[in-house]
Amino acid sequence: MSKSISDLYKNLEKEKGIHTDFKDNMTYGEYLHLDKILTSQKRLSSHHDEMLFIIIHQVSELWMKLILHELSSAIEAIQEDQLHTAFKMLARVSKTQTQIIQAWDVLSTLTPAEYLQFRDFLGKASGFQSYQYRLIEFALGYKSTPILKIYEKDPAVHEALKAAFQAPSIYDVSIEALARAGFDINPKLINRDYSNVYAGDPSVAKAWQEVYRNVDQYWDLYELAEKLVDIEDWLQQWRFRHMKTVERIIGFKAGTGGSSGVQYLKQVLDHRFFPELWDLRTEL
Repeated sequence: MSKSISDLYKNLEKEKGIHTDFKDNMTYGEYLHLDKILTSQKRLSSHHDEMLFIIIHQVSELWMKLILHELSSAIEAIQEDQLHTAFKMLARVSKTQTQIIQAWDVLSTLTPAEYLQFRDFLGKASGFQSYQYRLIEFALGYKSTPILKIYEKDPAVHEALKAAFQAPSIYDVSIEALARAGFDINPKLINRDYSNVYAGDPSVAKAWQEVYRNVDQYWDLYELAEKLVDIEDWLQQWRFRHMKTVERIIGFKAGTGGSSGVQYLKQVLDHRFFPELWDLRTEL
């Protein structure tokens, strides 16, 4: 036994308070429901690398669950003018996004030859169908009616998506916060039909420019704007890494869910969630 391991055991022996009897107490594994989580990786093929494929996507879905948890609470906080509370949540969203981006680096170790060994087992299942990713897009303001049909198989998921589809995005509530702060915002934007994708408005552009020209006066709104830019920046980096990883593994083949694959992923890179916050960089 090496000296370092021997020292470790000696240190553990000194820790007299460590609990070892859990007959009447909850364990770490029970708290996290590890029995369910760690038995949810069920390969459909016998290929070694399918385990990697499953775990990467499951972990990404867990991170997306956290993003949605923080985004939904941040939207409520902004509606209540509790901007400092929202800042903490939005900062956490950005940090979480970095974890999802790094996951693509792990998945990119899967080679085209390896993926082909189990790709057919996926059938029509595809990450394109991730309802949590759609909920994130909806929360950020990118909404598409045809996409809802994909989720009709699961009524509960479909209803949750429809509710999110009709709810204000984080940019909608930020624009409303500008109005409450005294900026002359187009009244048609307040309590609008949130199922329509926001396309930009001169009154919003003018308000954000005023915020950026008078940072000390509008510090909270300025900070909110920068937090939103952080989130869109990281999301676009996530989209780019997704696109390049797909291209690296399957080239320009169609996706298992029927999308055009890389071509579709390139198209969505052109979409902007918060247009005025990007345009003002040029206009200031």
